[in-house]
Amino acid sequence: MNTTAKKLLKQHGLRNTAFRLRLLDLFIGNKEVALSNPQIEENLSDFDRITLYRTLKSFEQAGIIHQAIDGSNDAKYALCNDDCDVHNHNDDHAHFLCSVCNVTTCIDGILSLPINVPEAYTVDKVHLAITGVCPDCKA
Repeated sequence: MNTTAKKLLKQHGLRNTAFRLRLLDLFIGNKEVALSNPQIEENLSDFDRITLYRTLKSFEQAGIIHQAIDGSNDAKYALCNDDCDVHNHNDDHAHFLCSVCNVTTCIDGILSLPINVPEAYTVDKVHLAITGVCPDCKA
C-alpha cells in the first residue's frame, strides 16, 4: 500500500484500514482531477457502498478530500491541498468542467478572497464552477 496514504490517514487522525488505503490511493493516483461516485466505484472492487459513502464523508470531514462543485449534477470529490484539516478546509478555488471529456480539475489562484457582499450577508463558502474545453481536448 501507498506510504503517502498511510501518512495522510495518520496526519488526519483516521484509522488505517485496507479500504481507506485503497480509496485514498485512488485519489492520490488521480491527484489532478475530481472523481465522481461512478468513477470511484468503477475503480474499486469488492466493496460495500455504505462503507464507501461513510469513508468519503469521513475523508471530507477530516480535510483529506473536498467536494468539487463543477455545475454538473454529479457529486465529485478531489484530494485537498496539504493545508486542509478538520478545522480548516482551504478549498475555495475554481473547478473546471471540460464539456468534451467531462473531466473536472481544480484550479487554484483565480479566486480572490474575501468576496465583497452587502453588509447584511455573511459568506460561509464560495463555489466557482467554470465550463469550457480543457487543454487535452483543445489540442
